[in-house]
Amino acid sequence: MFNTFYYSKIKRFLYEILRIIEDTEKDSTNICCDPSDLNTVKKLDRIERDNFLFNFNFIKRTKGNYISINKILFIMECIKYLEIDIKQLSEILDFNGFETLIKEILLKNNYFAIKNFRFSDRSNFKSTTSQKRYEIDVIGIYRNYLLIIDAKQWRRKDSFSAMSKAANLQYRRVLALKKNPDVFANLIHKLLGVSPSIKGRLPFILMPMMVTLEDNGNRVNNNQIPLVSIYKFNSFLHEFQKYLPYFKTTEIKKVSIQKKLF
Repeated sequence: MFNTFYYSKIKRFLYEILRIIEDTEKDSTNICCDPSDLNTVKKLDRIERDNFLFNFNFIKRTKGNYISINKILFIMECIKYLEIDIKQLSEILDFNGFETLIKEILLKNNYFAIKNFRFSDRSNFKSTTSQKRYEIDVIGIYRNYLLIIDAKQWRRKDSFSAMSKAANLQYRRVLALKKNPDVFANLIHKLLGVSPSIKGRLPFILMPMMVTLEDNGNRVNNNQIPLVSIYKFNSFLHEFQKYLPYFKTTEIKKVSIQKKLF
């Protein structure tokens, strides 16, 4: 997109935007900005400024002279250019943005992904959990692997026991999915659509896991459920299949979609 001549200018520009974002509230995925507040581009004429700004996919035009900046896409761009790890960049997000960032990383790694999947437990499993409604923060599927992700902006000071308990609750959500075949079929439909190719993916392997803001030094909880920091999440996606026997998983061997059983 840019040649070497522009590289240092891009870095200055991204740092400048980062400082602006850090001074805004975390609860918005998009912020508005006046380009005249950006030293990197304010001396350019209108055509030069637009040619520079709108080469970045995290910037969109808005009404008037303002631009809109998408924080998630901004973070993905910063990773390419700035000497800042993704954990620090994640600090500009609220919990909803953190979930969206996890989903974006999955998409960049060729996963199909959704967030905030809610379902009611219609099995007899609810009698042992006393829970009728479930919500899963982020779900990603690659081939026949489904990552059932609980996103937590927890920090290093948070206790391992609390984290382990939350991870075990995530495993219960996986069991509830398995015990509600219609719900699971709906999930697969949302992720993949209705296609005979689903048959070739069976059996589906479901793995509960947690993605946290910081790395507290623990890789799994006491039930072998992965605890992954956002800093290591991308590398985890490339490597987890090698270590799958050491992680807590469950299999689903058949899926019924629109009354057709695969």
